[in-house]
Amino acid sequence: MADRLKLEKTVIVEGRDDTSNLKRAVDCYTIETHGFGISRQTWQEIEKAYRGRGIMIFTDPDHSGEEIRRRITAKYPDAVQVHLTREEALKDGDIGVENASCEALIRAFEKALALEDQASSQLGKLTEGDLFERGLAGAPGSGRLREKLAGELGIGYGNSKSFLNKLNAFGIGKEELDGALLRISEE
Repeated sequence: MADRLKLEKTVIVEGRDDTSNLKRAVDCYTIETHGFGISRQTWQEIEKAYRGRGIMIFTDPDHSGEEIRRRITAKYPDAVQVHLTREEALKDGDIGVENASCEALIRAFEKALALEDQASSQLGKLTEGDLFERGLAGAPGSGRLREKLAGELGIGYGNSKSFLNKLNAFGIGKEELDGALLRISEE
């Protein structure tokens, strides 16, 4: 199938039927929990995957699947959550990832990846409030302080709005900003 989605993260599923169905639509590596009784070896595999490329949790949209998801998420809170609706996972009265169509599987992963991208693009973004708190906007001398800070960070001077845009465009977070402010205050 030419339009299979390729995933870098490891996908955590409940069983081999889930893996088999998933691989029809998605190019990925899976770890199977085999239900609630997750073995020590499986936990170690999940830990290694989480610390490596990261994990995506994709359990059945039923009570058991949600319980397994909760257990894994409790240990690995930054895991990407992938969900199917009950309707997408239903076949002959059985609910499970193994029943979903390729289209539903791809949609579920694309939605999860889009949400992950949106969350990571917002993570660490500085706000106007951050500038005000640090005297970089709305205070006497804030323009001069921004000018010195721009030189320290190597990003070029700007009014408070353009300065904020530059900080976020260069991925400068609060920690780096505060460190640079400390350095220029010691001059």
